[in-house]
Amino acid sequence: VYDLPNHLDEKFDIVFTSYGTIGWLPDLDKWASVIDNHLKPGGQFIFAEFHPVVWMFDDDFTKIQYKYDKSDAIVETEIGTYTDGGETLSTECVSWNHSLSEVMTSLIKQGIEIVQFEEFDYSPYACFSHVEQVGEGKFRIKHLGDKIPMVYSLVGVMK
Repeated sequence: VYDLPNHLDEKFDIVFTSYGTIGWLPDLDKWASVIDNHLKPGGQFIFAEFHPVVWMFDDDFTKIQYKYDKSDAIVETEIGTYTDGGETLSTECVSWNHSLSEVMTSLIKQGIEIVQFEEFDYSPYACFSHVEQVGEGKFRIKHLGDKIPMVYSLVGVMK
């Protein structure tokens, strides 16, 4: 992501970032700079992401294990993958939890005006432990119900 300006010199009407992207990035100012580099004036940045509250929990969603913000990298060893055939694969994963204020501030500093922001108490994917379907394309952690935000979205416009 950070290297994209070295390979692409084009601006677009829309830049879209989706679920599970920023957790792999330690520096959101650099991320927002890449968005700025590729978004036309008046263009829209559209973003949907898992809420940072979700990433505070342990895998079973029974206790708070991590900080709300990215002050420390989260280092975990995972067995298996979400693909077929990798059941015994062991991988060390490093990720960061970014607060909502960090996300928004990084975009605002690049001249992107936040024009819409929403939080949702469900996930569109059954990608966590102990989920139950509560509607079409809506999943919640069974024992937490609607008590935590799971996803957020925002739309920003380049000034």
